[in-house]
Amino acid sequence: MDDERGGEIPAFTKRRLQAQVIKPIWEEMVAEIGEPAARRIIERAIRKAALAEAADLAARAPGGETSMRSFVTLYDQLYESWKAEGVLEVEILRADDEHFDFDVTHCGYVQMYRDAGLGDIAPLLSCNRDGVFCQGYDARIQLVREQTIMGGAPRCTFRYRYRRAGDAG
Repeated sequence: MDDERGGEIPAFTKRRLQAQVIKPIWEEMVAEIGEPAARRIIERAIRKAALAEAADLAARAPGGETSMRSFVTLYDQLYESWKAEGVLEVEILRADDEHFDFDVTHCGYVQMYRDAGLGDIAPLLSCNRDGVFCQGYDARIQLVREQTIMGGAPRCTFRYRYRRAGDAG
């Protein structure tokens, strides 16, 4: 999403604007079909949006080839947008051809979704994107995340693994 000057809008601003649109839709869905069904719809819609965004970025990968290395480079570029407005703090632990490990130590998205009245579904709107985003970028990249700040933990643990053809697991 670009701003009126053609520049990229920071991710936090996009999510805040999306939350303003999603909240009344969420409330109407809950009233009409109940919370469990509304959750399933939101989860599927956000996952599809993340897959589409990742596929678009994969199509622009250097030389048309995706890899863990290109994913790390992409992350570095996207992180500038994600951390704008001081919303994210990240500690990189490992980045090589087969591993990309980092922890999010501060996440302003948590409070933004609470302030928007969407705290109960914040993981669906935000954390839900991460695992499918990497899969949409390159199906050989998998995310294992044991905890999130939105889930009440002190940090989010991102552990991406690159599976080459023939790798077990």
